[in-house]
Amino acid sequence: MPTHGWVGLFVVGAAEVLLVAGHRRVGEWFTPIVWTGYILFVDGLVHARTGQSYLTTRRRELPGVVAASIGGWWLFELYNAPRFWRGGADLQGLWWQYHNLEPNFFLRLVGYSWAFATIFPALFLTGEWLKATILAGLSGRRSVRLPGWARAVSICVGGVAVVLPLVVVSQWLVTLVWVGFVLLLEPINYRRNAPSWLRETEAGDYRTLAALLGSGLICGLLWEFWNYWALTKWTYTVPYGGSLKLFEMPVLGYLGFPPFALEAFAMYTFLRSLVAPTDSHPNPLPGRERER
Repeated sequence: MPTHGWVGLFVVGAAEVLLVAGHRRVGEWFTPIVWTGYILFVDGLVHARTGQSYLTTRRRELPGVVAASIGGWWLFELYNAPRFWRGGADLQGLWWQYHNLEPNFFLRLVGYSWAFATIFPALFLTGEWLKATILAGLSGRRSVRLPGWARAVSICVGGVAVVLPLVVVSQWLVTLVWVGFVLLLEPINYRRNAPSWLRETEAGDYRTLAALLGSGLICGLLWEFWNYWALTKWTYTVPYGGSLKLFEMPVLGYLGFPPFALEAFAMYTFLRSLVAPTDSHPNPLPGRERER
């Protein structure tokens, strides 16, 4: 494994030790610190397995993934605070709330952006490692092809799902936020010849789909595990199943992490298709393809 992978493992371990020891500053910045370490570590694992990764052979890709990650999560923050952006002062009833934030406004923005920047890279690298290891055999299987009308229906349903929570302020619509962009953008990516797990399943290749679902669950568990012990953290308010929790997340909420990974993939590949010819786009979860 390259040196930065070991550095990342050290950062994760050191952050855990300092947090347990009561280091206040580490506790306040724990989320971006520990996830930066995780990204370095998993990037090293991916390179050790495939010979390529963001920080070794694909450095030009990483800024785009980071930018999409920051922008994508600010979009979800917009969904989370409808009363605020509609001009009201009542911020009660948000789906998630942050606690013990940095009082300095500019440092708080740095903290937000740093934490948000780690989301897509963590998901994609975890998925890439899964795709190249335990899920490597999920190719050459029976193909599944959605008919054109089904993809068109998905786009329509997805469009409604992404607009409705912005128009109707309701805690009950939170699930639409985590599935809407998948339904909307994945068929569009398919049509635009951008990377698409829909197209891959037509060829009998389920690695990207399974890897994204797996990475969403793994990262979701780690997000909630590390968040639970941090000083600056988030909690949830949802109208169903909120009393039964694992860490700070209601147990039913973990069902949202796998589709969120699909959503992150769809959002990034769509944004990338807007700035470069679609036929030049590599899959963000390439497995071993580039090594060959």
